[in-house]
Amino acid sequence: MAEAYPWQDSLWQQLAGRKQHAHAYLLHGPAGIGKRALAERLMASLLCQRPTAQDACGECKSCLLLKAGSHPDNYILEPEEADKAIKVDQVRDLVSFVVQTSQMGGRKVVLIEPVESMNINAANALLKSLEEPSGDTVLLLVSHQTSRLLPTIKSRCVQQACPLPSEAMSLAWLAKALPDCSEEERIELLTLAAGSPLAAVNLQAQGVREQRALVVDGVKKLLKQQQSPTQLAEGWNAIPLLLLFDWFCDWSSLILRYQLTQDEEGLGLADMRKVIQYLAQKSAQDKVLNIQDWILAQRQKVMSKANLNRVLLLEALLVQWASLPTQK
Repeated sequence: MAEAYPWQDSLWQQLAGRKQHAHAYLLHGPAGIGKRALAERLMASLLCQRPTAQDACGECKSCLLLKAGSHPDNYILEPEEADKAIKVDQVRDLVSFVVQTSQMGGRKVVLIEPVESMNINAANALLKSLEEPSGDTVLLLVSHQTSRLLPTIKSRCVQQACPLPSEAMSLAWLAKALPDCSEEERIELLTLAAGSPLAAVNLQAQGVREQRALVVDGVKKLLKQQQSPTQLAEGWNAIPLLLLFDWFCDWSSLILRYQLTQDEEGLGLADMRKVIQYLAQKSAQDKVLNIQDWILAQRQKVMSKANLNRVLLLEALLVQWASLPTQK
């Protein structure tokens, strides 16, 4: 059975307690908060032949088939390769499944995740099934970025927001999930994960604190002219490009915020506070705004999986970053 997270309790009661289910749900919210697990739990409940206390029984034929991955009335649609698009041919296969009669005499349940990874043709191919699903079919759409969805997709679903858990609830859960980390380390991971506890666990697994320490050290050496943009760009080869752009985007925002407010409490994680303060005092505001615009544009290209020259892109970023501190 899918894991039930404590911050989803009221949301689960709201979804599972419905007397009549919609034909399509859009579960949306930040990545790393357990939306997929919530969808899988609802899928199991909808397919179960003897649901108990608003949950799947886990023992009937339907539950056992679902657990084995061979339930004939269950369909999961996701990219064929990680971070790739869901293609139109995949959606056509799904549409063929939707129009068939249920083989076990109950509901058919479809799970699509992440729904925003459908390209435009795939999204259009899904519309008719969303509007008029065949028989007793429920479609569960999971989205991390609803801004990338067609309005026609959103309008055909019951939209269910899945909010971030509170910091206290996330840290209590992380204490069990990451018992070998100190509380300070868990707070740092949760901050780096923008408050998403499952994302924090993934970041810990990929060694993000070590990666960030390497980058922060590099930025300090860059500003002291102890290392060149080319050396750093090549030395950061193992660090995900999106992570780097997220950090530099965050740092440019913190510089601007400090220039406007002089609020030392809002300088982010301790590792970059002095650097942020220094750059805020030494950089012209229009220059910081320009580099932030550039970072956001490049970040969008990284997110859209554009074919980029990684080293040249990072060199361009670091050359601009090194040129920021000129006395106003």
